[in-house]
This record gives sequence, structure tokens and C-alpha cells, in this order.
Amino acid sequence: MSALADRLARRALFLLDAETAHSLSIRAMKSGLMPFPAVPADPRLGVDLAGLHLPNPLGMAAGYDKNGEVIDPLLALGFGFTEAGSVTPLPQPGNPKPRIFRLERHNGVINRLGFNNEGHKACLARLRARKPQGIVGINIGANKDSADRSGDYVLGIERFYPYASYFTVNISSPNTPGLRNLQAGAALERLLGEVFEARETARRQPPVFLKLAPDLDKAAVQEIAKVINRTELDGVMISNTTLSRHGVEHHRHAGEAGGLSGQPLFTRSTVMLARFREALDDRFPLIGIGGVCDGKTAWAKFEAGASLVQLYSCMVYEGPQIARDICRDLVARMDREAVSSIGEITGRKTAEWAARDLEN
Repeated sequence: MSALADRLARRALFLLDAETAHSLSIRAMKSGLMPFPAVPADPRLGVDLAGLHLPNPLGMAAGYDKNGEVIDPLLALGFGFTEAGSVTPLPQPGNPKPRIFRLERHNGVINRLGFNNEGHKACLARLRARKPQGIVGINIGANKDSADRSGDYVLGIERFYPYASYFTVNISSPNTPGLRNLQAGAALERLLGEVFEARETARRQPPVFLKLAPDLDKAAVQEIAKVINRTELDGVMISNTTLSRHGVEHHRHAGEAGGLSGQPLFTRSTVMLARFREALDDRFPLIGIGGVCDGKTAWAKFEAGASLVQLYSCMVYEGPQIARDICRDLVARMDREAVSSIGEITGRKTAEWAARDLEN
């Protein structure tokens, strides 16, 4: 597809409401009609983390492929890894529509989807049907009306361990009431203890990552870090969407309930990433999420302390070639600066980012 045709196709999608456009993009990928641009196969982009080898450090975040429908097409677009979910034990419709709002001039998105998904059974059927290949994470969540939310995460481990390259324990969505309370000290320790007990009894033990919110003060960062430092976690993902509306206060959708993602989240999520990098033991790698739109923003995440990065919202604005473009940008910059691996730049500006204000 030419650049002009790609722009026209995206413009046509923007004439539709955001959720309809998303559904059409999933259908296009499933149809095989989506173009698959060539991505640089540069060994300098490879990352070894938690026993996994990733061909490049750029992943598709959870939320795009909630039900594991387009795992292989996403990998074919050049992402080094992809993540299905969040998936809950039982199907649930999520919140009433409309529930996704584009903030076009800000390259942002507000959503209040509420863990809408087809449930474990449907996602498992798709995973069983595909040929195992690539790095595929499973983002596990809890049903809104569950009487035992910790038990829902345990079920996720027990059911998906044969197929998951890694798990993400998602306790940071702002759209399930009370979910973020699981980030607090004792509740977090109990949850992770049950998750690791379930993993220990499984026939294989994929790595487990924890996904956190960006709306934490310095005291909360320290409290959560103390808990994590005592656990068997394999890594930490920072961050989920934000309840802040800094920088988009005057947009017509600013008053919509839900989490803000995309470019407006970049500074807040990157500062939070750096603060956790300082608070956590070095044995915990970090995955940076929030506002990764190009090579420059990905590079900044690495410098702040990330070993890997993920994106989702910026693909809405940049199109399906975004993985190729970011990898090309990274290779070009590595050439210019004589950098031999992503690990060489990881964390070299952590202190600088950690000292910044969350919203400046």
C-alpha cells in the first residue's frame, strides 16, 4: 500500500466512531489484506529478558487484541512481541457505548471500555488453534462482578500457562471499580502470592509481569516497590492509562470518564517509569508504555529505564507501519551514536527523568 493510500484509508476510518474503526482494523488483519511492511532484522535490536529472546524491543500492548484474534498478523507487522487481553474468566460486555474517544489534535485516546472481552474459553480456543511461534503475552484480569478477584487471576495462570510466553497481571485499569486498590501494600502482596503459588504448580512457569498505573505519588511508588522487591516477579510494566487530563483540558472530550492514553500520557508515564527504576531492585526489568509514537519517544523510554516498550494508541494515528518505522528510527540512531544494543542506553537518564514533574 502506498503512503497516500495508507493516509486515505486512515482518514476513512476516522470518519467512523472509534470502536467501529477498531473492529474494522481487526477484521482487515484477519482477512490477510493488511500490508506487512519489512522490518529491519538488526541483531542490535534483539533483547533477552526473563528467559525470552525478543527480535526487537517493541511490543503491541494489551487492549488492541483483547481476544487473541490477530496475534500472528501483529507479529507480521514487525512487533517483537504482542499481548492478548485483558482477558477475564467469564465473558463481559464492558461499559455502555460510546466508550472510546479520539483526541485527534493531541494524538490521544480516552477509553472506558471496562475489560470487555469474550472470556477465557474463546481466547484459549484461538491459542490452541494457532502454531506456537513468536513471543505472545497473556494479560489477565478480573471480572467486574467477581466475588474473588484474586481467584480470577489464579484461573488465568492455571488455564493459559501452556500458551503464554509471559503473563501480565493487570491491576491498573481505571475502568473496573476498585481494581486499582489491588496495588496497595498488603492486597498486592496477597494477590502476587496466590499468582506465584498457581504458577509453581503449573507444568511450565512463564514469566510474570505486573502492570501498574501512572497516577501514583512518590510515597505510593515506594510502598509498591517494597512489596515488589520481596516477590518473584519477572518484570514491571509502566504504565496503564491515566485519569489526569493535563494538556488536554480544553478538548471537547476531556470531561469523558476513562483512562487517557497516547501522546498526552508520555511524560507522566516516563517519569513514573524512572521513579520505579530508582525504587526497584536491578533484577526487575521494566517495560515502558505510554506515548510511544516514534523512535524518539521509544529511545527516551529506554534512557529512562525501560528494557522493552509497548504501544497501542499511537498506531491509531501513525498506521500499521509504525513498528517498521520505529525500528528503522532506532537502527539509524544506533548507527549515529555507535550504540551496540538497547541495553547500552537503558537507564542512562533515569535520574534526570525521575526528577521531573509528572506533568511538565
